[in-house]
Amino acid sequence: MSESPPRGAERDLYRDTWVRYLGYANEVGEAFRSMVPAAVVWLSYGVSSSYVLADAIDKGKKAGEQVPSPEEGRSTRVTIAVVDTFVWQALASVAIPGFTINRVCAASLYVLGTATRWPLAVRKWTTTALGLLAIPVIIHPIDRSVDFLLDSSLRKLYPSVQKPSSS
Repeated sequence: MSESPPRGAERDLYRDTWVRYLGYANEVGEAFRSMVPAAVVWLSYGVSSSYVLADAIDKGKKAGEQVPSPEEGRSTRVTIAVVDTFVWQALASVAIPGFTINRVCAASLYVLGTATRWPLAVRKWTTTALGLLAIPVIIHPIDRSVDFLLDSSLRKLYPSVQKPSSS
């Protein structure tokens, strides 16, 4: 979860409260993939994707309420806020961490299957635990990498001097 906002700053529901954890639902789903039906994993992606969409809409609404600047119009500001937030969140909260946890769990299940004689249930629980433990470890490196990726690509296309900060 992001740091607390500075004193006097408005709290962001999607970044500064427990709601942020909804963005991690798919990582939890991936960690439990070997133990639950596939529909549960897909449901976890639905929760995360809903979070991403809600945050993008919220940032667009807030951009539309800002005092207009001479460099850009309201619709440009809203579009940039929605696109930037959606792309950032889709990559940093859903796609990259979901793939990462999926691969961590698949690799650990494979390694435990070839290197141990543990019963399948123990291997699956161990894999799930490793996947859950990996989540807090991967969050900040992925966030920073997505910032770098967007700063190096999409954000260079924005017409404004003031670039949005999605992280």
